[in-house]
Parts: sequence; structure tokens; C-alpha cells
Amino acid sequence: MSKIWGVVRFVAASALLPAMMVQPSFAWGGDGHRMINRLAAKNLPKDVPAFLRNGNALDTVEYLGPEPDRWRNRAVPELGDEQAPEHFIDMEYLDVLGGTLPKKRYDFIRALAKAQAAHPELQLQPEIVGLQPYITEEVWQRLRNSMHEYRNLLAAGEDTKPVETAILFYAGWLGHYVADGSQPLHTTTKYNGWTGPNPNGYTTDHKIHSLFESLYVTANIKPADVAPLVSAAPPKVLNDEWNDYLSYLSNTSTQVEKLYQLEKAGGFADAGTPEGKAFVEERLAAGAIELRDMIYTAWVRSGDPVEEYHGPK
Repeated sequence: MSKIWGVVRFVAASALLPAMMVQPSFAWGGDGHRMINRLAAKNLPKDVPAFLRNGNALDTVEYLGPEPDRWRNRAVPELGDEQAPEHFIDMEYLDVLGGTLPKKRYDFIRALAKAQAAHPELQLQPEIVGLQPYITEEVWQRLRNSMHEYRNLLAAGEDTKPVETAILFYAGWLGHYVADGSQPLHTTTKYNGWTGPNPNGYTTDHKIHSLFESLYVTANIKPADVAPLVSAAPPKVLNDEWNDYLSYLSNTSTQVEKLYQLEKAGGFADAGTPEGKAFVEERLAAGAIELRDMIYTAWVRSGDPVEEYHGPK
């Protein structure tokens, strides 16, 4: 990881965790999520199947951008509570986990339990630390798997329409979490007001989260503002989607203090400042670029040979 923060910061943050509880799941608001998903799909290279790039695909993937946030309502409280930690990861806790994250969800949960025993002063429950990269990897693997099935059906001359529907759903669902990963406040314990030592006088009000990702974006950012940043970055196949995504989250986490600096300077108040607008556009573009490349990588990797599952031996 490109940036690891010290344990001393964990201790300072832990004193505030009981009051903070669990992060809200919303990131970017509906407008930002739809924007990221559509720009990612629109900028897929032409060597992916046409059904991933046509108008129906763009509309479907765009619609699904906010989908996991739609699961946060009182009619489905168990669903809302279960998936809330999947929208964030507090990167400050990496040091107590050895500086990196295991790839499998349950290995991570066991690592948290081990770290909790060594650091009783911290709160290292998964619902507090967050599970964001795990749902992202798991949905990506669903997408790759369905793309592999699409290839098989196509080669056999069979109907691909049902699996195309699954692929578009997984691509749109994946987009939500990748977009969350480009929002700095979804990578930190300081997710809705500065906590701990505050010599620079950053806001401690619990308003910065929605101000940054929802109110400001809806009022000031249009897809045409972000599109040139996305198209300027050529599509690429990721060498290792898990490690690439962790680097992406690490880079996002380095933007936390800059976000607070911009907020203090009025960067997101009303029309904000040019610096604030450029920052938001860059973060939205980063999400769209990462999503596009993860979808593209899933397509390319889906062509690799797969040992088919035939039940337990």
C-alpha cells in the first residue's frame, strides 16, 4: 500500500468510535453514482461485446449505480444493517493488520479478531472497520464468472440474453462499490467531521459528508464536466484486480485531509471554488476509470481456462 498510517492515530480515533457508531452507507448520492456508472460503461473499449456498450447497457448500468443505497430503508432493516459496512473501509487500521489486507472476507474477519485481542483499546469489529474491498472483489468475481458463461453459450450457439442480463446487473452493482471507493470519506474514521487532534481547525460538524458527495455534486457537477477526464485515461487490463483495488483505496485515503482543507476554504459551499470543483470532478473520474478497467479486466480474464465445478469430491 502506498500510505500506511501510524497506530497512534488509531488510538486517538478509537476513543470516539462509540459515539460515531457505524458509517452511513451513502456515497456520492444518486447523481454521482449514476454518473460514474454511465461514464464507465460508455468508455469501455470496443473489444468488449456490443451488448455491454449499447444504449440499453448504458441505461441499465447507470440505473444500478445507486442500487445498494436503495436497500437502506426501514422496510428491510436486516438487509440494510447487513450490507452497511460494505460501503466503507477505515484505512487507518491497516497497521494493526500488518500493513495489508487478506483477500478473503473471513480471513479478514479472523485477522480483526486477532488484532482486537492485541489491541483491546480499539474497536475492531467488521461493522466498524468496514468491509468495502470484500464486497467489491466478490461482485467482480461474479461478473467475471458470468462473462465466462457468456463465452461458453456464445461458442455453443445458445441464447445469451439471460446471461447478458446477469452481466449488466453485476457490472452496475460493482459500480456502486467502486464509486464508494473513490470518495475519501468512505476510507477514513473521519467520515463525517474531523476527529482527534485538530490543530488546523477542520470542521467537526456532521454535515461534510452529505455536503461533499450529494448537495454539491447535484448542484454543480454535470457528466460533461467529468467525461473528458475519463476519456483521457486509456482503458487497461489490470494485472491483479485485488492489489490494484487496494492501491486505488489507498490513493483515495490520501485525499482525506485535502477534502477537509477545501471544505474549510469554502470549496463546497453553494457554487464552491474552482479548486473544490476540480477536486470533486477528479474523484468522480477516478471512480469511473477504475470501474471501466475492472469491467474490462473481468471480460479479458473471463477468457482464461476454468476448471468447471462438478460438486464435492
